[in-house]
Amino acid sequence: MGHIYLYTGTGAGKTTNALGLALRSIGHKRKVIVIQFLKWWKNTGEYKIRKMLAPYYEIYQFGRKGWHGLSNLGEEDKKLAHKALKFAEKIVKEKKPHLLVLDEINLALHCKLLDVKEVLEFLDRIPKKTDVVLTGRFAPKELLDRAEFVNEIVDVKYPKEMVTTKGIQY
Repeated sequence: MGHIYLYTGTGAGKTTNALGLALRSIGHKRKVIVIQFLKWWKNTGEYKIRKMLAPYYEIYQFGRKGWHGLSNLGEEDKKLAHKALKFAEKIVKEKKPHLLVLDEINLALHCKLLDVKEVLEFLDRIPKKTDVVLTGRFAPKELLDRAEFVNEIVDVKYPKEMVTTKGIQY
């Protein structure tokens, strides 16, 4: 029976937690598919490693190029989020992954790019052998209630200056 794992909160590390589960799954030769909402940048470790981890790992991005801020999202972003969700439905049927990561889906919901009802209906159609990870800030209550495992990531301490170390933050 598949489970739903949810990582939310304003701290850093939600995607990293999901990728940790992905790495463990791949170590057991289990198929992992990552679908990233609102992300486009291909210079991240999780994207660059895709060929090395094939055929057990696939990653797909559905985000408009550039950072536009949450208050500047529009119709194109909404279309991309819907495209990502439809793609997730298709790929789950076709490839039957053991682990499906819907990265930043919580944020896409918060920004009204998707409707929580359609996401819940999609989760109801996930095969029993597939575990699902939902990441992103501001997870809606409906997903918090639906997930079996919920972790809130908070920053306890963080440097005043922005830290972006290759292989750590990206």
